[in-house]
Amino acid sequence: MRRTSALLERFRHPAQVIVTGFGGAILLGTVLLALPIATASGESAGWLAALFTATSAVCVTGLVVVDTETHWSVFGEVVVAGLIQIGGLGIMTLATLFTVLVAGRLGLRARLFAQAETKTLSMSDVRHVVRRVVLFSLACEAIAAVILTARFLLGYGEPFGRAVYLGVFHAISAFNNAGFALWPDNLMRFVTDPWICLTIATAVIVGGLGFPVVFELFRTWRHPSRWSVLTRITVSITVILLAAGTLVFLIAEWRNPGTLGRLDDPGKLLAAFFTAVMPRTAGFNSLDIAAMYPTSWLATDLLMFIGGGSAGTAGGIKVTTFGLLAFVIWAEMRGENEVNIGHRRLPETVQRQAVSIGLISVALVAVSTYALLALTPHSLDQVAFEIVSAFGTVGLSTGITADTGTAGHLLLVLLMFIGRIGPLTLGSALALKDRTRRYQLPEERIIVG
Repeated sequence: MRRTSALLERFRHPAQVIVTGFGGAILLGTVLLALPIATASGESAGWLAALFTATSAVCVTGLVVVDTETHWSVFGEVVVAGLIQIGGLGIMTLATLFTVLVAGRLGLRARLFAQAETKTLSMSDVRHVVRRVVLFSLACEAIAAVILTARFLLGYGEPFGRAVYLGVFHAISAFNNAGFALWPDNLMRFVTDPWICLTIATAVIVGGLGFPVVFELFRTWRHPSRWSVLTRITVSITVILLAAGTLVFLIAEWRNPGTLGRLDDPGKLLAAFFTAVMPRTAGFNSLDIAAMYPTSWLATDLLMFIGGGSAGTAGGIKVTTFGLLAFVIWAEMRGENEVNIGHRRLPETVQRQAVSIGLISVALVAVSTYALLALTPHSLDQVAFEIVSAFGTVGLSTGITADTGTAGHLLLVLLMFIGRIGPLTLGSALALKDRTRRYQLPEERIIVG
């Protein structure tokens, strides 16, 4: 009895349950993918390939060490799709939904857990929000699946069953920002197909905006003046990054014969836009990433590090964190004591959280890059690209993922896990108790810079 109480006491923090839930999903996925039935050859994939793929799927990343289509059987691909769905919605979101369906009501602790996962601002709204999250996700995936299925069926002559299978799999992968595709070249064969590329890009953007933002836009899209600070920052930064990314890729790759150089002007615009969307953290690619110029790799690194919106399926430090840091810097440059966005003042706790996430993420990427450089013979730009892609749960790669060795694979697995649950979530999960300082020390200023 005492042992049970002690165990519950250790896992009473919502963040700890989220970490444990994602870890459990990865473990289950590893076991299922290690079964002989999960591979096309009928032989076990081995624990490392199974662990890497399960982590990449649950963390909606898309990095792979084996080709998804040729290595895994239909059972294995269905397991991957299921893990993507679980990771996208969130372990605690699904758990809360089941609680609602079975019990019809939520306890206080269940609401806290769901609130931590869905980032809802009011604890009383958790049950309603979780239902809307699941229904909205399934609806978006269904719409994308119908469009993709029709295109595969009518445009490429796929049999009906195969077209449905491809449509559903890639709709799930797109909306959840996973980036898994069932072709060896990912989506390069569809580089000039607007039906495929724009459908997947739209699903990626909607899934990456974040559920609170999407719900608010549905309610007040005609009245931008009523948008909250979260929605304003997310929408504005997203639009800026998509436009800037498209322009940068157009300029950098316009004459590159390995990427945009072989396409006509409309094809170049479509491919550049698609390439700018994917670092939000989907991981699909319609261009050969390995053939890009290093300048494009660097631009992609920055986009992958920033990522998408909060409380969505995207990774990275989030556009809200990036936007908050920009406003903090702007306020400091203007000599203002407070950080204001529009007609709202940001509390110091939010500012500290943004700074903490930014610095922890930079440090983690830097240390991991150094470690992978020491473990592999690859160049700095290739290694940095791989590390940022794993941490941002993106899934784009210059083609070195399978050649990073066992130690490198385990490092990428750890980065994907941390990138999915977030540095601060992991840190709070490791802390057994909240520590509150009951006294205040004398203030002293130091020289900065």
